[in-house]
Amino acid sequence: MMRKRILAAVAVATLAATALAGCSSSKSSTSSGSSSNAAASNNKVGILLPDTASSPRWVSADPKELSAQCAKYNLDCKVYNANGSDSTQETQNQQLISWGAGVILLVDLDSASGAAIQKLDVSKGVVPIDYDRLTQGGSASYYVSFDNVQVGKDQGKALTQCSEVAGKSSVGYTEIDGAATDNNATLFAQGYNSVLSTQAGWTKLDDGNGNWSATTATSVFQNQLGKYGSKINAVMVANDTMAQSVINVLQQQGLAGKVAVSGQDATPGGLDNIMAGSQCFTIYKPVAGEADVAIKLASEILAGQKPTAPATVTDPSNGKSVPAYLATPTVITQANVALPVKDGYETAASVCGTSATAQANCTKFGIS
Repeated sequence: MMRKRILAAVAVATLAATALAGCSSSKSSTSSGSSSNAAASNNKVGILLPDTASSPRWVSADPKELSAQCAKYNLDCKVYNANGSDSTQETQNQQLISWGAGVILLVDLDSASGAAIQKLDVSKGVVPIDYDRLTQGGSASYYVSFDNVQVGKDQGKALTQCSEVAGKSSVGYTEIDGAATDNNATLFAQGYNSVLSTQAGWTKLDDGNGNWSATTATSVFQNQLGKYGSKINAVMVANDTMAQSVINVLQQQGLAGKVAVSGQDATPGGLDNIMAGSQCFTIYKPVAGEADVAIKLASEILAGQKPTAPATVTDPSNGKSVPAYLATPTVITQANVALPVKDGYETAASVCGTSATAQANCTKFGIS
């Protein structure tokens, strides 16, 4: 089932690499703001997404919700996906500038290329917004994301409550972190390490970098399992894509469901694994919490306003304070596994598929 989903995601990604047109091309009649500010004189928003492999959200959930919000605010939007190439993302950014974008939302592939993109944006009078990931050393006017340290703390706390480790006085665990080039991965790790490092009886056996890659995560966990074997009671995995790799390895050894495995992103595969009992939990970050806020923010900027953000975050590379909108994550276990489907974040068809086992699990947990 997972293989089919991956193939389907790639197919959709091919389409996503071409701009998704927004729902209106009418010009804004707002005349407020400086006449030299290009953002105040049009209704065009460019959106740069990173890849199609690290999470299904970049293929389906985010493009869909962003486009819907663009229609709501009568904005003309184009969505590009860089398919994992920073040079492609830089080219797409130049295309958006030439198209006349007044605001560009960026999910960078790495901070260096992201900062170069935003430097060019600012020089052309375009207002850059960091979407989901903070670009270290960048020029973003705003940052729209979730509280990613809190995401990590929630992951750490939830892992300690998994049934596979409940009641154990001694727990050995390994970690598989996200890409070192992604500031979010750093924040997630900061959060879950702050919890697990102070958990009585818990010992970190190994810490590997999965690079948001299923293939890399497989290799990392095979090495961890080969080295520590039955000493591993739990695996702190940064997201669902890499968690699937860990679960695949555990299944091959007859250990699936016996080792606590974490996740993040509430993907169809992650929800399936939770229902099956091979993954303890995932972290649900509703796209609406980011997309709705980001597009509303863009509309205000394009109208010549200067919104006041409710929070700030500090760029660790230079100490710069960046105005921020930070949403709150939700831990998903078997107790509330139907929530992402009820919210419309995932569809029942994507989660339940066609297999009898998956459909039976969906019925059991109230997904229809």
